[in-house]
Amino acid sequence: MTSSMATFSAPPPPWPISNPNPRTTTTESDPNSPQFDHHSRDESYQSQSQSSNSAMTYRHETDADASAANPTSSSSSSPKLLHVGFNQDIGCFSVGTTHGFRIHNTDPYREIFRRDFAGASGSGGGIGYVEMLFRCNILALVGGGPDPQYPLNKVMIWDDHASRCIGELSFRSEVKAVKLRRDRIVVVLEQKIFVYNFGDLKLVGQIETFVNKRGLCEISHTAGSLVLVCPGLVKGQIRVEHYATKRTKFVTAHDSRIACLGMTLDGQLVATASSKGTLVRVFNANDGSLLQEVRRGADRAEIYSLAFSPSAQWLAVSSDKGTVHVFNLKSDSGSPQSGRSDQRSGVTSPRASLSFIKGVLPKYFNSEWSVAQFHLVEGQQYIIAFGHRKNTVIILGMDGSFYRCEFDPVNGGEMTQLEYHNFLKPEEAF
Repeated sequence: MTSSMATFSAPPPPWPISNPNPRTTTTESDPNSPQFDHHSRDESYQSQSQSSNSAMTYRHETDADASAANPTSSSSSSPKLLHVGFNQDIGCFSVGTTHGFRIHNTDPYREIFRRDFAGASGSGGGIGYVEMLFRCNILALVGGGPDPQYPLNKVMIWDDHASRCIGELSFRSEVKAVKLRRDRIVVVLEQKIFVYNFGDLKLVGQIETFVNKRGLCEISHTAGSLVLVCPGLVKGQIRVEHYATKRTKFVTAHDSRIACLGMTLDGQLVATASSKGTLVRVFNANDGSLLQEVRRGADRAEIYSLAFSPSAQWLAVSSDKGTVHVFNLKSDSGSPQSGRSDQRSGVTSPRASLSFIKGVLPKYFNSEWSVAQFHLVEGQQYIIAFGHRKNTVIILGMDGSFYRCEFDPVNGGEMTQLEYHNFLKPEEAF
């Protein structure tokens, strides 16, 4: 059985990100933001009161201390990208590198700030996972790369207002992913998921999963109780946890291994893709019913990202084939809380021309295909999200690329590139 240990130091309140440099943006503090103000423990959880120095016992303590004194200093070698991910409202994205981490604004695009932990020689500082909490100053960090800043089995709770870690969660195996919301911290291991209360790091739930090397897990973010989706207990199965009603729903989504998951912000819809990568299925998270099935392509592919638009009208898919697809979701598969109506755009999902002989030829000939596409470098890993501007998609690549594209909701076809940036390229004005 995997156990965990939580540690706190004396915590400051989690105000929004402070101005570490003139380009940093701030937002008003959220009264619902987590407050680290007390300790608790149960049979699977231990809490220890420590000084701020003992809470920052890192693998590269000397480099970390030097970086805290000069957190935006740059090392002599160029960093390599280890992680990229959006925050909950797609207003920002975080970047983990072999030297530290960076935060970027999505619209307008700009780098907000960076924290380089690497020493003058370029050693140490690797951050393999960064999870933001909207625009709050609290982040979750996990070490990564050839010379990690923190052990790979620890989640470090970083307060950027204080430029230090204020807590940690330790495990017996490597942390695969971390998900944050205002009231919960979700930590994903290869075959187990832990759910903690954000206010005191009390363990409130544990979930056993099928082998989950990618750390697949999605959680809801709107007001209300947590909805969580993750791989189930057997191949091809997903598990949906409804914490308000204490319900667990198992759904057989595919015949092969689950390769990617997506969820609407309100937790009403779930999208799944398997290791085959040809079909994407959309399910009702409440009852597990299949609402829609769309086809990415005919050949196998590795699906990297699934993203719903805020209204749940569109679904975007990225894969190693180098094409981002946008699918039109049916009106009756919309989230009840999305406020959608039947006043849809004029575009419909293309179907194969032989669909009139459905039931005679393979299912392929009655497939729903994407209405819009954007072509990128094949073999590169990209993640996607719908932008704040209408009918736009933001694409982030593990090569440091940032694309903003616009699709035509009526005519579909090839998307128009609006912007391109390389977020690993040094900024002269920074």
